[in-house]
Amino acid sequence: MESTLGLEIIEVVEQAAIASSHWMGKGEKNTADEVAVEAMRERMNKIHMRGRIVIGEGERDEAPMLYIGEEVGICTREDAKDFCNPDELVEIDIAVDPCEGTNLVAYGQPGSMAVLAISEKGGLFAAPDFYMKKLAAPAVAAGHVDINKSATENLKILSECMNRSVEELVVVVMDRPRHKELIQEIRNAGARVRLISDGDVSAAISCAFAGTNIHCLMGIGAAPEGVISAAAMRCLGGHFQGQLIYDPEVVKTGLIGESREGNIARLKEMGINDPDKVYNADELASGDTVLFAACGITPGTLMEGVRFFHGGARTQSLVISTQSKTARFVDTIHLFDNPKNLQLK
Repeated sequence: MESTLGLEIIEVVEQAAIASSHWMGKGEKNTADEVAVEAMRERMNKIHMRGRIVIGEGERDEAPMLYIGEEVGICTREDAKDFCNPDELVEIDIAVDPCEGTNLVAYGQPGSMAVLAISEKGGLFAAPDFYMKKLAAPAVAAGHVDINKSATENLKILSECMNRSVEELVVVVMDRPRHKELIQEIRNAGARVRLISDGDVSAAISCAFAGTNIHCLMGIGAAPEGVISAAAMRCLGGHFQGQLIYDPEVVKTGLIGESREGNIARLKEMGINDPDKVYNADELASGDTVLFAACGITPGTLMEGVRFFHGGARTQSLVISTQSKTARFVDTIHLFDNPKNLQLK
């Protein structure tokens, strides 16, 4: 899978990032998202594959492109039998977020990126559009910290695993009213808090890389992004746990569904009989092969954002694979015009 799709999925996230970055700082978050979706879908449909969106822009009625259940790739066309051999074709599941951090793009803030994860059919958890309590930490703490423990306990465990004091730890938390008590507990424990407005996929992944000065992600964010984060963390060997949040009273705003009981019923319809189950990275991204790709839209902890120059652009991407056990940073120059007229700066 990596050898046949690796470069192409990088190009998928690059095209989405470039399209969205044209709207950086213009205050148009919906437009920044729409153009990223269109660019991602257009490039994805040029790939020799049969893909299915399991995490995307919503259900068919709410999202005309990259909706959950949509089939993408050349081999999904009606005339696919003319150039695709079904016996040799690997069907894949795809989780996408063409513009992770739309507000960040709209207001020119750091940390937005285009992301996707792929695995063979059935290899990614089809998360409902609910919220998820998340805990991400470096590989050295994998299996030691636990989402069922308090923040204070986990910080103590993390400090021991990393051989540093709690005061040296930095915990990323989304700046939401629901996290008021969590933030205070982290501060009381002695750790430092880095508040973000959006973009917890980047924060989760950063925990797995030394030198980012991000050691843990705690709190509640969107469930679909949790699966994408888990895919990356499984590739990197980092710690990730997620627990679905279905009670509107817990998240206070934005949860799909009007009641706790209604949301539990919806989960049962999806085959989730234990709504309180804690999932780890291997369960959220369970496929034999998992690939993750991201491209920075605005500058972030891990990647530069899109930088335009006369006649082209420069991007920085990240692709992570369980197959080759690699994390590759890819620096790309995109030439829009005649190369003789370009200034590669």
